[in-house]
Amino acid sequence: MFQEFHKQTLERLLQHPIVPVFHTDDEEYARQVVDACYAGGVRVVEFSNRGDNALPVFTYLREYVRQQYPDLTLGIGTVYTNQEAEIFIEAGADFVVQPVISATVAAICRHYDRLWMPGAMTINEIYQAMRMGATIIKVFPAHVVGPAYVKAVRGPLPKVKVMVTGGIEPTQESLRAWFGAGVNAVGIGSQLFNGSTELSSLTPRIVELLEYANNLVGESA
Repeated sequence: MFQEFHKQTLERLLQHPIVPVFHTDDEEYARQVVDACYAGGVRVVEFSNRGDNALPVFTYLREYVRQQYPDLTLGIGTVYTNQEAEIFIEAGADFVVQPVISATVAAICRHYDRLWMPGAMTINEIYQAMRMGATIIKVFPAHVVGPAYVKAVRGPLPKVKVMVTGGIEPTQESLRAWFGAGVNAVGIGSQLFNGSTELSSLTPRIVELLEYANNLVGESA
């Protein structure tokens, strides 16, 4: 059903389970964020489609990543329509993340062989997304339901792959709770960046979190 690029993207995400999620209207700041994240070991980044300048900043970032970090997977988030999905895929998005479930966006992603990650909260939504072809689900906003909910979902849906985003704390305690509940990846946004343009501490912070997350994934393997 799925082609090679989709499979490779999913494998990359599962191998690198911490995904920074950010948005900025500043191309230079976007570059600095990617530099800091990559230096820390990140290999999957989600840029959010927010604001009128999202497409030009993403396009700039995509070209920069191609030249500097060809092994970095760059996706687009906060996508609602099939038109948005197609525009960003044509601009080079490796995967598409939604806060909702949209069959038309799913179809666009299948057409272009891109990983589609719809947002869901209830078990019914998760199940419907899986039926539409989603191979990994974004549970959002995760801090509202908590790790215990994800663990409970594993009962009726034991094979579902989950990335949680929304209010995820970039701490060892938080990662242990989420990965212990069975998530496959975590997307960390404002809690990681703290709304600051100061990035000097981002790389060592990510190094610590990735090392801890990889140990947790290893324990559960």
